[in-house]
Amino acid sequence: MATQYPDSVTGGCLCGSVRYQVKFPADHDWNNSCSTCQCSQCRKNSGSLLARLHGVPASAVTFLSESTLKTFHATPPCARGFCNECGSFLFWRNEEVPEKRIALAVGTFDQEDLKRWGTVLTTAGTHLWCEDEIPEVTDHLKGEKWKLDCDGEGAERMN
Repeated sequence: MATQYPDSVTGGCLCGSVRYQVKFPADHDWNNSCSTCQCSQCRKNSGSLLARLHGVPASAVTFLSESTLKTFHATPPCARGFCNECGSFLFWRNEEVPEKRIALAVGTFDQEDLKRWGTVLTTAGTHLWCEDEIPEVTDHLKGEKWKLDCDGEGAERMN
């Protein structure tokens, strides 16, 4: 049986004041769109040992309500989107990248979508900032491990 993929998913913050819809492009790369990040900023921002993010073109995301959506630039030009009411971490975006991709925190996808499409939405084969992995805690991930980022100058694969 062939793997099925969603045409769209919805998500938002904990208090519900930020809501979004993602309409996946027909050529969406399901095998390489989800990644994890173990950098100290993602840890502090998400409150988790690693952030799991699903990247899409920014044009694929429509904010249905965003009155409390704010961004924080820990390292300009990278923006971290969050709800300033409940504090939910929603996305990461490099504002200098020409194709304008946005990496959505998969934990903010609606529960119904995660239950139905969880495997295709959350399976990460790329792991970033693995130089910060914690031995015997976060060093077990399968897939490509990158010392820092997997793109640009200095990209160095660890396995």
